[in-house]
Amino acid sequence: MRGFPTIKRPFYGWYMVAAAIVLQALPAGLLQQAFGSYVVLLERDFGWSRTALSGAFSTVRVEEGLLGPLQGWLIDRFGPRSVMRVGMVIFAAGFFYFARIDSIVGFYVAFGIMAIGASLAGFLSITTAVVNWFDKKRSMAMGIALLGTAVGGLLLPVVVIGLEVWGWRAVANISAIAVLVIGLPMAQVMRHRPQEYGLLPDGATLEVDSNGITSAASTAPDLTPSFTAREAMRTRAFWFISLAHAASVLVVSVVTVHFTPHATGNLGYSLQAAAGLITMQTVTNLIGRPFGGWLSDRIGSRAVIILCMLMHAVALVLLAFAQALWMIAAFALLNGLAWGARVPVIVSIRAEYFGAKSFGSIMGISSSVVTVAAVIAPVLAAMSYDAFGSYTFSFVTLAILAALGSLFMVFTPPPAPLNAVVEELTTTAH
Repeated sequence: MRGFPTIKRPFYGWYMVAAAIVLQALPAGLLQQAFGSYVVLLERDFGWSRTALSGAFSTVRVEEGLLGPLQGWLIDRFGPRSVMRVGMVIFAAGFFYFARIDSIVGFYVAFGIMAIGASLAGFLSITTAVVNWFDKKRSMAMGIALLGTAVGGLLLPVVVIGLEVWGWRAVANISAIAVLVIGLPMAQVMRHRPQEYGLLPDGATLEVDSNGITSAASTAPDLTPSFTAREAMRTRAFWFISLAHAASVLVVSVVTVHFTPHATGNLGYSLQAAAGLITMQTVTNLIGRPFGGWLSDRIGSRAVIILCMLMHAVALVLLAFAQALWMIAAFALLNGLAWGARVPVIVSIRAEYFGAKSFGSIMGISSSVVTVAAVIAPVLAAMSYDAFGSYTFSFVTLAILAALGSLFMVFTPPPAPLNAVVEELTTTAH
């Protein structure tokens, strides 16, 4: 009598990817996307200026940039799960404190606490875990895991309804409870390295030879370099990848802050029409994330990033000289697709070039470079608008910088085998 066929359990890394979507969605939906709604209600309740309230956003981006290197070291030292558990508790504590503020200083403190918690529990910790658990399928896994940021936007209507029905203090308390009840269990799913649990990246199997020696099923030698953060910073690739990433963040940060004012104030569209265009961008962003990962695993990370940066450039030119609705719609679709497809790939390429061992530290330091762009770009775009009464100069400048970002990747050498890595570092030292 035949037995039942054995059902193979999914590779544990995919459970982590599913948890990552939820973990990314919580800060995206409860804090980042909801920030503007909180600003409106706080302005109404306390009479604080919009400039003072918005200043918290830029202040926190600086804080996140400073936190990056330390967080990367903590992840490499203690593992992402431990860092994320602490982050979730801090994130919830920030919301509880936020629900009780009555001064602008209290708002800055509360928002700072929430941002630190969200950072520790979010992007860098998640990407480090995914990088360690996947190799050949790394970009695809990263693309799915980072869907959470876009999915978090779907929570915004629910948050807004809560704000209108119960008020912002109640919603802040509810958000804190949601972080603890949902976020902490999801953080428990995350693990540092598969080897610590007798597994291999991508779910590769182990083979036992006739002598009882266990080895990976693949016989190909592992030529993946393994850099420390200090060694990575001494390479051209580290800085070129960081600068390309910064160029893309320039586009995203300026569009996020200034697209709606441009569409309504300069182009004459209604607020509802502008929101519809943002939704179009969000849809292609969602589609682009797994697509970018899938494409990267087939044609290479550099090619995908170069293509996406050029798409950003074309999209910004369309926006700068838009005279018809089709041009604005084309911008939204193209920019959203480039944004979504680029994100997982420009993160995972660090592991391709420098290995996964010190990925947290390397990504944390690189993120500091990227954060500078995110902080200053919207401010400079606003200053340009005040000077010229138009965003055309800013958008054209961004298009040029995005094209330059693609050139950085063109001249970034492909990952080198270990012996070439040693030779490069030795040559640099002399």
